[in-house]
Amino acid sequence: MNNLWGDSLPEFWSAWIIVITLGSIALSAWLLFANRKTDKTPDSEGNVETTGHAADEIEEYDNPLPKWWFQLFVGTVIFSIGYLVLYPGLGNFEGVLGWSQEKQWEEEVAQAEERFAPIFAQYQEVPIPDLAKDGEAMQVAERIYLNNCAVCHGSNAQGGYGFPNLTDDDWLYGGEPENIMATLNNGRNGLMPSWQQLGENNIENLTQYVLSLSSLEHDKDRAEKGESTFMSVCAACHTPQGTGNTALGAPNLTDDIWLYLAPGQTVADSIRQTLRNGRNGHMPAQAAYIGEERVHLVAAYVYSLRFDE
Repeated sequence: MNNLWGDSLPEFWSAWIIVITLGSIALSAWLLFANRKTDKTPDSEGNVETTGHAADEIEEYDNPLPKWWFQLFVGTVIFSIGYLVLYPGLGNFEGVLGWSQEKQWEEEVAQAEERFAPIFAQYQEVPIPDLAKDGEAMQVAERIYLNNCAVCHGSNAQGGYGFPNLTDDDWLYGGEPENIMATLNNGRNGLMPSWQQLGENNIENLTQYVLSLSSLEHDKDRAEKGESTFMSVCAACHTPQGTGNTALGAPNLTDDIWLYLAPGQTVADSIRQTLRNGRNGHMPAQAAYIGEERVHLVAAYVYSLRFDE
């Protein structure tokens, strides 16, 4: 049993569940048998008195349940008792079959591993660029991606607000096979500090300068003033040219690709928000969850996305 106490309940709560469960079944059975007959007898014409209840001019007659219906309810009581004998449901009692959802899951995982491990092992021996060209392998890899990665990067791998697009050539940490493998195996933690201490005037100047790096519409005078601030506080990560640094995960600011651009938001507002509040991105390590063999397949799948027509 998987709960906040661990594998088993304290004895009090186990007993409490047993009493409540069996008591509910016993009460239901008593109500069923206590009301299986009525003391009302039909008159000479076969009519029975009503209970006095009526709804929409439909009166309720004081008749017992039909026999088939009564027997159906009896069957549910017998089934419930049989189920609780065979399967867990009464506190810490595991049932005579010893079944549990954890055991069933472990058995299914073991069967899947026995069946698919040789296939994954075979794929792991193939270099990622070659594996990315194997259509059958990529079908397997796509399923792994959809189960584990699509929730953040989208089923089409084009990302979303705060989640990188995996189908273009803009890679925060590099898009070569070894970079992708490092990301999947170890995860990434991206941090852009807040620069509120610069003041709103300098933040606006910086915003205009960053817009100019991608040749977007900007205030030329403010951009010129923001250049010196950029060189002082931003160039160390983003480089003096603003082209980014994959060793740090610092984005390229010259390609008009914006990770934190919300729908309906202007690029300028996104830059201002980033400068004022900073950003904190986290990519969890995947090897511990899906295994190294599957990581290799997913890396090949991600590597292949940029070459798809």
